[in-house]
Amino acid sequence: MPKAMVIVESPAKARTIEKYLGKNYKVCASVGHIKDLPKKNLGVDIKDDFRPTYEIISGKAKIVQDLKKEAAKATEIYLATDPDREGEAICQHLAEELNGGADHKVYRVQFNEITKSAILRAFENPSTIDQNKVNAQQARRILDRLVGYKVSPLLWQKVRRGLSAGRVQTVALRMIVEREQEIRAFVSEEYWRFTANLKAKNPPAFEAGAVKHKGKKFKISNQEEADQLMKELGSADFVVSEVKKKKRKRNPVPPFITSKLQQEASRKLSFSVKKCMVVAQRLYEGVELGDGETEGLITYMRSDSTRVADSALTELREYVQTTYGKDYLPPKPVVYKSKKGAQDAHEAIRPTSVLRAPEKIKTFLGRDEYRLYELIWRRFVASQMTPAQFDQTEIEIEAKETLFKAVGTVMKFDGFLKLYREGRDDAPPEDDKRPLPEVEKGEKLQVEEIVPEQKFTQPPPRYSEATLVKALEEKGIGRPSTYAQILSVITSRDYVNKEEGRFVPTETGEVVTELLVLHFGGIFAYDYTAKLEQGLDEIESGKEDWVHTLKEFYKGFSKELQQARKNMKNLKKEETPAGVKCEKCGAEMVIRWGRFGRFVACSKYPECKNTREVTQEGSSNQENQGGLEERPCEKCGKPMVLKKGRYGEFLACSGYPDCKNTKKVIQDNGEVKVEETQETKDEKCPRCGSQLVQKHGPYGAFVACGDYPDCKYIKQETIGIDCPECKKGQLTRRRSRRGRYFYGCSTFPECKFALWQKPIDVKCPSCAAPYLLERTTKKEGLTHFCNNPDCDYKELVEEAPQVEGADQMTA
Repeated sequence: MPKAMVIVESPAKARTIEKYLGKNYKVCASVGHIKDLPKKNLGVDIKDDFRPTYEIISGKAKIVQDLKKEAAKATEIYLATDPDREGEAICQHLAEELNGGADHKVYRVQFNEITKSAILRAFENPSTIDQNKVNAQQARRILDRLVGYKVSPLLWQKVRRGLSAGRVQTVALRMIVEREQEIRAFVSEEYWRFTANLKAKNPPAFEAGAVKHKGKKFKISNQEEADQLMKELGSADFVVSEVKKKKRKRNPVPPFITSKLQQEASRKLSFSVKKCMVVAQRLYEGVELGDGETEGLITYMRSDSTRVADSALTELREYVQTTYGKDYLPPKPVVYKSKKGAQDAHEAIRPTSVLRAPEKIKTFLGRDEYRLYELIWRRFVASQMTPAQFDQTEIEIEAKETLFKAVGTVMKFDGFLKLYREGRDDAPPEDDKRPLPEVEKGEKLQVEEIVPEQKFTQPPPRYSEATLVKALEEKGIGRPSTYAQILSVITSRDYVNKEEGRFVPTETGEVVTELLVLHFGGIFAYDYTAKLEQGLDEIESGKEDWVHTLKEFYKGFSKELQQARKNMKNLKKEETPAGVKCEKCGAEMVIRWGRFGRFVACSKYPECKNTREVTQEGSSNQENQGGLEERPCEKCGKPMVLKKGRYGEFLACSGYPDCKNTKKVIQDNGEVKVEETQETKDEKCPRCGSQLVQKHGPYGAFVACGDYPDCKYIKQETIGIDCPECKKGQLTRRRSRRGRYFYGCSTFPECKFALWQKPIDVKCPSCAAPYLLERTTKKEGLTHFCNNPDCDYKELVEEAPQVEGADQMTA
C-alpha cells in the first residue's frame, strides 16, 4: 500500500517522528543539505542577476537516489525540515529533485518542538515552501561565496596558501584583533582605594568606601597623596551624615534565545558554543524516556524570539502556583519584548513540558544533556515567577573632607531567585549578604581600621566565547544559526589561539585583518555587516528583493576588489632589514614572511640558510630578551635560546637534541620573561601526597604533581563516563606521545581500555550500548556512531559547514 513520504534532516529526528505518525508514513532523512554551489568554480553568474548554479553535494548522490526511489512510491511528500532559512532551502532543493513530473503533491510542515501533539497538529495544517525564506538563504549563500571566492585567493597570493576571508568571520576576527590592540596600547594608571572598617552602637561591624574628597569624585593617584590622606583621616571623626532606605526589586530574566543560551552554558557549564548547540540538538530531536516513547525535550534551539505559546504559558503558571505557591506567581503573565528583527514565528528555547522536571528524567539523560536541560528548564520556570525583593540601606559618613559610603542589601523575598540566577562575566559579589547596622544621622562611629589599597587600572579583557557572542549580538552581526560556525572557522584557520579560555589572535590573524580592513574597509565594517544582516531579514519578510540587495553589495565590493588586486602588498616578496648580521656568513639578516609568520633569515639565501625567530616587536630574537640569552639551562648548563613555535614563544636549550629542556615565556611590556609561577591547587597528589600545581605545556594548562620529576603524576580530565571494561575507573582524555588525543581508563596501567574517538554519554538508541562515539570529518561533518561491531547505528549531528571563503579554489 502506498505511503505518504516525510523528509527531515537527521536520522534521529526521523526515528522520533515516524513513531508519532504511524505505519501510513515513511519518514526519511536528507542528512542535511543535498545541494550547494559547486566546489571548483564560483557557481554564480553575476551578469545574469547573480543566478546560482547548484549541484548535488559530494557524497550525497546515493542519499538523493534513495529519496527518489521512495518518492516514486509515495502518494504525498511532506517536507519537515527545521523552521528556518536553512531548513527552507533544503525543502526547495528536495522539491526540485523529487517532484520532476511525478504525480504527487509536495507539502511543507513546520513545528517548533518534536512532541506527538505538535507533530500531529503540524500535519493537520500543511503549507507550502516559503520562497522569501529561500531567497534570504540564497542571498546569504551567494554573498558569502562572492566574498570568500574572490578575496581568499588574494590572501593566498599575498600571504600564504590555505588562508580564507569571510563576510562575517573576518568581522569577528577584526573584533578579536582590535581588542588585542587595545590591550597592548593600554597604559595602566595607579589609583588608591580607601576602605574604613567601622563600628556603630548597634551590630554588625561594616565597611565603607571613600567616594568623594573635597567635594569631587574620590581620586588618589600615588603613594604621596595616599600618605597625606591617611594623616588627615587619622585625626578625623567619622560621623553619619545621611541614611537612605529604600525597597528594591530584581525582575526575572526572559527565557532563552540562542545567543543567551550559548553565553550561559559557557559561563555556568563551561560548554563551548559548538558543544552547547550539539547537546541542545539532541534534546530537541528526542530522548527515549523509558516507556518506549521518544520525546523532544526542548523547543527549536535556533531562535531569537522570547515568545512563548499560550498553552505552554498556561501550563507553566499552573506549575508555579502548585509547586511554589501563589506568592511566587505574578498576577498576570510576564511578557518579554523580543529584540528588533526577531523571528516571532519561533518560540523561546523552553522545555516542551514544564511538568518534565529535570530530576524526574535524569536517569534517561547523559551528564551534558541533563545539565543543559536543567539550565533551560530553570530559566524558563523562573521567567514567570515574581521579582525578588530587597531592603537596601545607604549610609554616608563624613570624615573631614572625605565622604565614605556603605551600601547594604538584605533579601526579603527570593521570588524567581529561588530557582535561577543569571551568570555575569564580571562575577559581582552577591548583594543579598551585606547587612548594615541601624544608625542615626549624626551618630559618631568607631574606627577600627583604615585600609589604603594601591590598585592599577586593567586593560579590557580578551574575548571568551561567551563575551564574543554577546558582542556580535550587540553589534547585530550574525544570527542564531551562525555563531558556532563563526567561532569554529576563525579557530580552524589558525587566526586565533585560546589561552585560559580566551581568544588571542595569532600573528597571521593580525596581518590578515590589517590587510583586509585596509583594502576592504567597506564590506568588513561593523555597521555595514549589521546592515546586510538586516537586509537578509527584509528579504525573508518580503520587504526587499534579493537580487537588488546583491547588486547594491557588489557595486562597492567590486571597486574595493579591483583596488586591492593592484595595491595590496605582497608579504611573500617583502623583505625588511633586521638590523643584525648573520653569524654564519656575515651578510645582512632580513625579516621575511613564512608559513608560521615572520622570521629572520640571511639575505644570502639559498647560499646561506641561517634563520632566527622574531619577537612580537619585529626584531631578532637576540634582542629584548631581558637577559634570557645568558640564562643557563638548569639541566645541562648550556645557554637557553628564544624560539617560536606553533603555540607561541618558548625558551629552549641550545644543546637540542641532546637536551630537550624548554620553558614557557611571556611578553611583559615588550620584554620577554620566563613564566616561573605555578598556581598551587588545593589538592594533594594521590600518588605521593605532594601538592598539585597548575602548569603550562605546549597544549595548554594542565594540573600535575609539584614534586616533578620525582613524581610524574598528571591529573587527567574525566568526561563523566565509567570505564565499560573494569567498571572501576572513569574515562579520561589523554595525549599520546605524538600529541593525538585518546580516551583511556583513569586506573591505567591496571586497566588498559582506550578509544581514539571521543565517547559521548548517550545510550545507543539501537542496541542500548552505554555510550556513543563522536567523529568529525571534512566530508560528513560531526557524527555519532555506536562502537558495538554488531550495531550499525550512525547519526549526523552537524553536517560539514559550508564555510565562507573556504571553498576549493585556484589562486
